[in-house]
Order: sequence, then structure tokens, then C-alpha cells
Amino acid sequence: MKTQELFKVLEQNQDKSLLFEYAPNLLVGANYHITEVKHVTVDSVDCGAQVDAWNETIIQLWESPNELGKTEYMSVYKALAILNKVGKMKPYDFDAEVKFEYSNARFHTAQLFVNDFEIRENHLIVKLAIEKTDCKAKELCGVPEPLEAVSTNAEACCSPDGNCC
Repeated sequence: MKTQELFKVLEQNQDKSLLFEYAPNLLVGANYHITEVKHVTVDSVDCGAQVDAWNETIIQLWESPNELGKTEYMSVYKALAILNKVGKMKPYDFDAEVKFEYSNARFHTAQLFVNDFEIRENHLIVKLAIEKTDCKAKELCGVPEPLEAVSTNAEACCSPDGNCC
């Protein structure tokens, strides 16, 4: 999801509570705070010696240990006010991919993509997901596509007089 799309969803749902699902059926605790917004420029070189650059917006969520047991989630209105204040200090690249950085005692620190969102009762639930790493230069590096298993006569090929090894 682009930063602009996130802002649009937030603006359309200001009367709701803001929840984050960091894994299927697991929610960030109601004691979360938005502790940092990062405007990141990635300047990279992949394994195929191809250069690339892009911007990301990374919003950090942190669960306060002083508010364990809290049941009322932050309102979308409050979250939007925080994000708008940040935007006045450091302007957003609204075309940048938005990610949420999060961890807890049972979940490693990760930058999570917005996979989807759902409106349920008076809640806006932002569904987060991890994206696996991948080789961006598969063709240049000669990374083969997965091969189908082929049945061969192993004895004829790989026997001591078989010539294949």
C-alpha cells in the first residue's frame, strides 16, 4: 500500500478505533503507540549489479509496558493527527510504500507491509504481512526456475560404469 492510500483510508474512517493485525488473528496490543515515522530512501545494488532506488514510509508501533491490560485502542482520528503533524515537520513521499515496524515478546522485529484492511464494527483493522526476500536479478544471475522431478533409470546413469558422474 502506498502512503497516499493509507492516508485516504484513515481519513475515511476517523470515527473508528485503529487496530493492527500483525499475523493471522494476532493483534498489536491496545497499549501501542506510534513512536517513530521514518522517511527512508533505499539506494541499492542487487546481485546482478543493477542499481535501484526508492522511498519508503516506515511507521513504528510500540507496546507500552506501563499500559498492559489497556483495552481501548487508539482512534484513527488520533493516529491521523500524529501522522499529519509528522508530515508538517518532514513531508511525505505519498507514492512511497508504507510499512509498519513492530515486535513483541513472541514476534521478532519486522517491517511489515500493509496487505489489506477491514472494517469490523467500529474498528479499522490494518492487516499486515511479511514479504519474503527474493533475488531481483534472477535472469542476470542465472537462477533457474524450480525443476520438475523427472524419473530416470538411476542404475543406468549413475552406476559405476554409467558415465554421468
